[in-house]
Amino acid sequence: MASEYSFDIVSKVDMQELQNAVTQAEKEIATRFDFKGSKSEIKLEKDALVLVSDDEYKLKSVIDILQSKMVKRGISIKNMDYGKIEPASGGTVRQTIKLKQGIGQEDAKKMNILIRDSKLKVKSQIQGDQLRVTGKSKDDLQAVIALLRGADLPLELQFVNMK
Repeated sequence: MASEYSFDIVSKVDMQELQNAVTQAEKEIATRFDFKGSKSEIKLEKDALVLVSDDEYKLKSVIDILQSKMVKRGISIKNMDYGKIEPASGGTVRQTIKLKQGIGQEDAKKMNILIRDSKLKVKSQIQGDQLRVTGKSKDDLQAVIALLRGADLPLELQFVNMK
């Protein structure tokens, strides 16, 4: 029997599901009457989404459609960092949405402090863009998961590698 149990806390966006959500959103935009003749499009780049539309109102509608498709596919919209709306060529507007992959140092430190202040008998350490939590009791580890799910953190967390 293992004397120490552990799990990792990560924050990742499932790129395949995101691709599917983008495809569904593009299909809906192509069939909607209010987008007829519009230059609205969504491009998925390496770690960002680029949205283009005729004006700000239509751009907001494109974002709305995309978010609804993402939520239906189980992708959190917390991991999206919205850029400024800027003018693009041909009288259109563009917005870049960066996807947050991994846990940043500041967020990791906040989570570390949150875990430490909970007085549970666990240790947590930052490992690159993830957090490893170890402890002797599985119940303590599950209490940490419940604590972090209840905390209002600016990103979606996944708990993996439970050993």
